[in-house]
Amino acid sequence: MSAFLRVLAVDDEPPALDELAYLLRADPRVGKLHTASDATDALRVLRDTDVDVVFLDIRMPGLDGMELARVLRRFARPPAIVFVTAYDDAAVDAFDLGVTDYVRKPVQAERIGESLRRVVSSRVVATHPAAVARAESDPTIPVELAGTTRMLPRSAVRWVEAQGDYARLHTAEGSHLVRVPLATLAERWADAGFVRIHRSYLVQLRLIAELRLANSGYVVVVDSTELPVSRRHTRELKDKLVRAAKQDWNR
Repeated sequence: MSAFLRVLAVDDEPPALDELAYLLRADPRVGKLHTASDATDALRVLRDTDVDVVFLDIRMPGLDGMELARVLRRFARPPAIVFVTAYDDAAVDAFDLGVTDYVRKPVQAERIGESLRRVVSSRVVATHPAAVARAESDPTIPVELAGTTRMLPRSAVRWVEAQGDYARLHTAEGSHLVRVPLATLAERWADAGFVRIHRSYLVQLRLIAELRLANSGYVVVVDSTELPVSRRHTRELKDKLVRAAKQDWNR
């Protein structure tokens, strides 16, 4: 695919749309830029024009950006989606939709450039079935890192800790706080091997190095860190560890 991208920018606030359009036009990877003031206008553009990526505001009147993104995902050849928003409370839905990037306002030229780099990379590898399979099996979730929103692969998460309505994702390099309830991640990540061990902890089952009885009850060890196992989850966890071990033996 040519590096000259066909881009659609969508925002219902004229100053924000003008600023985004200015930054996109200034990037040499953008070959053609369309703009739209709302989702209906965007769909008119998409009806007549093929685009590679949509830079999309989330909070808009009528059909909002999240709803428009779901519509775009049903296209035969869906464009990449980059959310551009002043809010971080759409992280879970963005994660589910598999967006390419999640940019916080006010936008900066360097941040838009990074998004375009990711778009070019994602569109190139999309022609390779193995790359598509990896992307589908290892979705990403937006996290804040040094004031910038990054897309963290789920496979990098070792365990998750509840912090009120938020969850802290622990990786080998550090941790990230996201506005996602632990119960939501427990439900959505169950098929990926994450198990609830406590009302405050979710752990990748294959990374549990040890389950042992401590003074206050059972604990598991993940990356040399002890995490408590509640009494109600102990039996189920033991069963899952035994089943996982048997599957490994039979390979």
